[in-house]
Amino acid sequence: MRVNVNNYFSRTCRDQILKLENMSRIGKKPVLIPNGITVTVGANNTVTVKGPKGELKQAIDRDIKVEVKENKIEISRPTDQIRHRALHGLYRSLLSNMVKGVTEGYKRQLELIGVGFKASNQGNLLDLALGYSRNIIFEIPKELKLATAQEKGENPKIMLEGSDKQLIGQVAAKIRGLRKPEPYKGKGIRYTGEIVRKKAGKAAGK
Repeated sequence: MRVNVNNYFSRTCRDQILKLENMSRIGKKPVLIPNGITVTVGANNTVTVKGPKGELKQAIDRDIKVEVKENKIEISRPTDQIRHRALHGLYRSLLSNMVKGVTEGYKRQLELIGVGFKASNQGNLLDLALGYSRNIIFEIPKELKLATAQEKGENPKIMLEGSDKQLIGQVAAKIRGLRKPEPYKGKGIRYTGEIVRKKAGKAAGK
């Protein structure tokens, strides 16, 4: 089969341009600031967002301008260069997540699937029995709240809650990585609601 290299690269470039245009459109939308939320921009272009769920900070590239006007945050870029267009949408999304985080917070739930799998916690120390010779003790950052539950007839659950979307996602991914769902029986740690594709087992010999 022959592949037209010119067509391939033109499609790739077109896809990248469309992606950047979408990011630019996102960047142009102001971020609304709810009542009770304080947003300040420091001299070194560090944005601080305070609210009932805590305080978050984000360093912004010096080429990107952030302004707080009345009840909204406006972000602008100096040029239409590829780098500036990409940063424009990125920082708008990050600031939007920060405002939502200190207002409502984020939650992530995982469940353990496997015979004998257990999860318990003492404060922010997570104790996991995952079928290994020893239990795994995993320390959760103090910025997050940890809870575990194991009700009769249901899989053990781990609940994470916090204002930092990036941090909660990273921690949840690390916990899942301690025993990823295997593809035959689905045993392991998975996000609640996650669908794991299973492989067919070897057919029995006749």
